[in-house]
Amino acid sequence: MQRIYAIGDIHGQLEKLREVHRWISADRARNSDDSIVVHVGDLVDRGPDSAGVLDWLITGLARGEAWVVLKGNHDRMMSYFLERPSRRDHLLSTKHEWLSKGLGGRTTLASYGVDVDTLEDAALHEAALSAIPDTHKLFLAGLETIFQSDTAAFVHAGVRPGVPFDKQTEDDLVWIRREFHEDTRDHGALVVHGHTPVDVVTHYGNRVNIDTGAAYGRALSVVILEGHKVWQLDENGRTSLDPPKV
Repeated sequence: MQRIYAIGDIHGQLEKLREVHRWISADRARNSDDSIVVHVGDLVDRGPDSAGVLDWLITGLARGEAWVVLKGNHDRMMSYFLERPSRRDHLLSTKHEWLSKGLGGRTTLASYGVDVDTLEDAALHEAALSAIPDTHKLFLAGLETIFQSDTAAFVHAGVRPGVPFDKQTEDDLVWIRREFHEDTRDHGALVVHGHTPVDVVTHYGNRVNIDTGAAYGRALSVVILEGHKVWQLDENGRTSLDPPKV
């Protein structure tokens, strides 16, 4: 039975990412090593070292690590900004763009050494295009939006209820909230996702939310799936994560 580790929204928290990978390495050492690590997206923004997170992931994949890295809405916003001309994500509120206060785009650019305090508009865009390596741009643009195992589907935000996994749109996979959260139906596989922070990793029966607010300095969480069994993993090892009792 294949083991899958899933890591929640990273949001530029490189040290937290390294820490949870150390927990995974320790768990792998106690078990067989036929496993995959899935990162469910939102690699960038808000945290202090988005550049470092992308570089660390790209380097690990090039080294041959058994990792899957999925696209989150923040990763898409960054990728769109880095196009020429830059593109605004159409699912953002009309009052916002990637560089708006609170979204974290300026913090991400600062992690590449871009002068976000004095540069604006076209000059800021040109500085970003120069500072960010092509390897990072290509990596962001090429991220997948869903990964499936025999018993689970891993996505950033969720899925459109009632739509087969192979018919899901990228818009829904990286942005959906209410319609997915409020639907209690079996989606055909357990959906493991992030996107909407919760206080603790939560198993709802048909989905597991693993975004525990690393974007805001809180924990970066990781779960383990083996078949239909789910555990949360931390520095002390595994804790069983069960769905609510009916």
